[in-house]
Amino acid sequence: MNRRLLLFDIDGTLIHAGGAGRRSIERALRAHCGELDGALANLRLDGMTDRLIVREVLASLGHPFDDALCDRILGRYVEFLAEEIHGPGYRVLPGASELLEALARRGAFLGLCTGNVHTGARIKLGRGGLDRYFDWSADGVNGFAADGEARERIVEAVLGRAARRLGHPFQAREAMVIGDTPRDIAAARAFGVPVLAVATGRFSAEELRSCGPDHVAGTLGDPGIVDLLLGPGG
Repeated sequence: MNRRLLLFDIDGTLIHAGGAGRRSIERALRAHCGELDGALANLRLDGMTDRLIVREVLASLGHPFDDALCDRILGRYVEFLAEEIHGPGYRVLPGASELLEALARRGAFLGLCTGNVHTGARIKLGRGGLDRYFDWSADGVNGFAADGEARERIVEAVLGRAARRLGHPFQAREAMVIGDTPRDIAAARAFGVPVLAVATGRFSAEELRSCGPDHVAGTLGDPGIVDLLLGPGG
């Protein structure tokens, strides 16, 4: 492999959805469970996968978790998200568009490592025109919520897809996760994948640095980010 696999988180890293995700999952949960009694309002969603969010809310409401029920809730969620994403507050985060364009021009190997479900990820990135930088086909080297409730399972799944696509063993050091939460850092670290933490979400650069990433940036527009991501020979 002569290119590093760059695995981007979405919320807080590439875009801020303006609360569209929370509003959508709340609507979907209400449709299936009735009143939530503050169960979602008290939950900090940063870095959580969509499936884990559903599990946590169901548990707080005393509902048993069931995969089929979770699938139905997330199916309604993406229907609502397609509406809510056009609400106020959505924005592409500083430097994200320019960085993806620069990486694409240089032939970077781009993928996603996100707790979003596949359709939800595409809706969120599509609003800002960032979906065009990623391969959404079955051959795309991406990780989504369907790969597991824990982010570690998503990292594990995407590394396996990279190996299958390349046709030879894939080393974790040949990838890099770019994310904005301690969960992103911990999941990548569990498999020895280098991490660039970016302080465009709810965590400060100091908070992220204390979690042990390889690099910390204020935004994706910081000087030298392209060379940092592409690595030697990039």
